[in-house]
Amino acid sequence: MYSHSSESLIKQAREIQESELQKFQSRLGKLLHGKELGHEAVDSLQRLHLILSATKYTRTLPPELHKRVKALLSSPAEQFQVLGSAVLRETLPPSGQEVNYNQENLLQLNSHAAALLLSQAGSRADLSSLCAQLLRSLESRQPEGPANSLTHTLPILNAVLTHSPECLTEDHVTLLSKRLVDWLRYASITQGGGAPSGGFFTGPRSRQPVPTAELDGTVSGDFFTVLCVGQGFTEDQWMNVYSFSMLRHWLLTYHSVSNGNNTADTAPANRLQLSLSLSLSHSFSNDDRSEVDGSVVSMVSATSSSSRLLPPKERLREKAFQYCQRLIEQSDRKAHKKTDTDLQKACLVEAVCILDCVCGEDASLVYRTFPCIKALFGRLSSDLSFARVLLPIAQFYLNHGEMAAVDCECVWKLVFGRFPAELFNNQFLAHELLRFLRLNLESLQLRVPQYSHSFPNLLKFLAWDSPAVVDDFVDLLPSLVTAGTAVELLHTLLDLPCLSATLVLQVRSTCLPISEPGGRGLLSLDAFRSQSLRGLFLFLLRGEAGSGDTINRLSTLHELLAETADWPRVVQCAQTVPVLLHIFFNTVVAIADEKLLAHLVQVMLERSSLLLNIPKYNKEIYRVFSCHLLRLCKLHPSLVVDQSNELLEFAGATAKVYSKEEIYTHVVWVLGEYLSVSCDSRCSVRLITSCFETLEAVLFEITSSAPPPGADCPVPRVVTSLMSALAKLASRSHDLIPRVSLFLSKLRTVTRGGSVAWCSDEEDLVAIVTRGEELWSLLKAPGVAQSVLTPPPLVTTPQWHRDANVAMPLRLRALTNLTHSQ
Repeated sequence: MYSHSSESLIKQAREIQESELQKFQSRLGKLLHGKELGHEAVDSLQRLHLILSATKYTRTLPPELHKRVKALLSSPAEQFQVLGSAVLRETLPPSGQEVNYNQENLLQLNSHAAALLLSQAGSRADLSSLCAQLLRSLESRQPEGPANSLTHTLPILNAVLTHSPECLTEDHVTLLSKRLVDWLRYASITQGGGAPSGGFFTGPRSRQPVPTAELDGTVSGDFFTVLCVGQGFTEDQWMNVYSFSMLRHWLLTYHSVSNGNNTADTAPANRLQLSLSLSLSHSFSNDDRSEVDGSVVSMVSATSSSSRLLPPKERLREKAFQYCQRLIEQSDRKAHKKTDTDLQKACLVEAVCILDCVCGEDASLVYRTFPCIKALFGRLSSDLSFARVLLPIAQFYLNHGEMAAVDCECVWKLVFGRFPAELFNNQFLAHELLRFLRLNLESLQLRVPQYSHSFPNLLKFLAWDSPAVVDDFVDLLPSLVTAGTAVELLHTLLDLPCLSATLVLQVRSTCLPISEPGGRGLLSLDAFRSQSLRGLFLFLLRGEAGSGDTINRLSTLHELLAETADWPRVVQCAQTVPVLLHIFFNTVVAIADEKLLAHLVQVMLERSSLLLNIPKYNKEIYRVFSCHLLRLCKLHPSLVVDQSNELLEFAGATAKVYSKEEIYTHVVWVLGEYLSVSCDSRCSVRLITSCFETLEAVLFEITSSAPPPGADCPVPRVVTSLMSALAKLASRSHDLIPRVSLFLSKLRTVTRGGSVAWCSDEEDLVAIVTRGEELWSLLKAPGVAQSVLTPPPLVTTPQWHRDANVAMPLRLRALTNLTHSQ
């Protein structure tokens, strides 16, 4: 929201009268006519920009003012360049002065004028014309142009390539590829300007060319790259830097250019093609000369003279390969400044990515590149400060390791082992690594067996900074769920808050003293440092799956971490667990057999009592368990018989009525609904009777006494679920009907006396009694009770509206036709 003063200014700008605006524009035109522009001109330009941008209508400036504002683009003060470009982007060109991409305009390019040119390109034809003129400016090399005129050309072409690659033609690609080869491989190796040769009468004519240097201070002995340093740089050296910065993007996207704009096209493209063909003919006639005469040939890698015979795209790949090899060699030099060290790392990342790109286009380069990449990995793998560089190397191994028959295990041990274990608190690496996993998910699942077993390590990123990476894990989690890891993964997800607390303790243990004088230390930190308890924390910090699904002393671990339950990092982590559990169960249903699903049901029942005590966390987990317990039993009703002992043990614990009413209600409902011969032929009368007696004992206990001290009265839904489950079981074994009827009649008699100790709300009590009377009435007719309480699938999921053998579909169609207006 805007502040009050800002809203007032915007309102004034919107409500300005046309006459007042004309006076203001006239006054501004006179200000801009002066030789020196001061603060008044700046304020007036800012106000004009506010007026133009505050309305939804695009205005047109008077021709004279438009001319003056346009002249600001070539002002020596960047402030006026910014304001002039901003104002012109909010206006339409005056009539008859539409945007003109002539050579004079392009020679005066700067970043702000370039932004204006792109914003005023209204069609693909405009962009194509702009590209043609820019490419002509690259080829013309007019000496009277400003020194920095070319440096703004490549960013514009890069922007066009990003947003509208179809505006470039195949001829554009050929020409630009040839120019990139010149700049990348044949830039000058002497410093811009020169160094004085010494003496009292030293002047400009006595300055001698000085070669560029490496980052370690030695004289550069090979061709110029972005890692060469000097006191100044020539224009072709700056173009070398610009070319390298856009090289990877160019290699990835120049395949998307249009192939239809050639000399056989129709009239609309003829003028553009004619101007471009002239430029191309100049390029063809001077190609070899521009490579040798205007540059210094490399002393190391000039042996590839035959590459001049290759097509432009292939030559560009070859020169990109040589350039990146040179960068990798330069990165091994000891830089004197930290900023230069950072530059080396950034260039290594880009160089490896470019090599990956060119190897993807030309498979023959893989065998030439791998020795260099392998040596680079061996040099950097022991230093985790190069983790940002090692990820592109891992990408290269993933893409080309199989073709080159290279052992990649050491790479994956680093990526899935040391990176998450030691750099889990590095936010930038977390983003890069998880992005790498998302982009290569299918390849990792097929080619890297370590991936699916690495979730204990990968989840450390989530445990440390849940809000930042939860979206990544929403995408990654389904790929980590396999039949062999599902049970351990479920335990790990439930222990994520414990892992979050353990990571915090691990970081604190390295910075806090062992004993804090004058204050009470953290009990959890002391436990983390204790040798006798170390095994509990080491299990949470394990690097890969397979060492066991969980540990036996979870309750002890939760007691040790009790004080961490309100730590912000732990609370944030706990909030993401329910979301991930939903994804886990949705995935596991599609891949698991009934044996695995039965095991998961058992885990849910056990872990409902073994969770870190965080406010709201336990309730959310119970809700997720309840939802998916119903879903699993509905898909596989035989699970109820398979896990009947565990379910009955859970349902027979009266304490769970008061502490876990959500999941307890659903367990009772599942027992009453699916413990039936119609769902599983193994369901015997003995099993039904056993279940009935267990639930009957619990219902009798909670309705005959007050709740335990400190506990609330049982939720009405629990009581009604128990009553319904007993009625359903009795309808399947008629010998049990008298026992249910007796209990329901006693319940009605007891409640007639007024309030009861186990229900404090009168409305809830009335609802419970009403439900009991309904069930009692049904059980008076056992045949009807079974049909109502356990209806057959034909009744619960009718398909009459789809059955072609009955009249219902015809009637529905007739009613539809009558109710719809013709």
